[in-house]
Amino acid sequence: MILQALGLRIIFIGLSGSLSQMLVIKGNSLTARGSILLIITLALGTAIGELLDLDAGFNHLGDFLTRHFHNSENNQFSLGFITSTLTVSIGVMAIVGSLQDGLNHDPSILFIRSTIDCITVVLFAAVYGIGCAFAALPTLIFEGGITLLATLIKPLLTAEMFTGISLVGNTLIALIGLNMLLASKIKVANLLPAILLVPFYLHFWGLG
Repeated sequence: MILQALGLRIIFIGLSGSLSQMLVIKGNSLTARGSILLIITLALGTAIGELLDLDAGFNHLGDFLTRHFHNSENNQFSLGFITSTLTVSIGVMAIVGSLQDGLNHDPSILFIRSTIDCITVVLFAAVYGIGCAFAALPTLIFEGGITLLATLIKPLLTAEMFTGISLVGNTLIALIGLNMLLASKIKVANLLPAILLVPFYLHFWGLG
């Protein structure tokens, strides 16, 4: 029930973030913008993600590193470290949450992610031992690096780019929450290229 409750919270964060970028007041009326941008970037981004199979790539990376460290001399420590690191660091929520923090100064997704990670690492530690605790360092570097990068590129973004990236990113956040709430199998990692397509779309067509 804890994960379902957190999933519901993430859906709310994602939807509220998307709607805040999409709905604008013009005169005395409420209008929507960016719907075509959202449809096209998600469609093309998903096609690219499916072609590259990013979701499987994340899984293969985890399997490769786990097998590699499984044969090391200090097997229990290394396996606990790498298993925890892959679980808490490599994932769409970590990427999108870090972008959200860097661009919008909104760490709410990372806070929820941290809650889930703490529960996960405690469970892993019961099996693998103290090695799991050291996963905090690569997680800090990975998520902090993305947040720093997003902060650095923010001044280079136009208002439309900022709005478009926030719109698509928050939609992905809502899908992550949906996966947690309903235990569905949406491969959100395969939708990540949609964020990169936003500047290209806006260059030719604008936000609308």
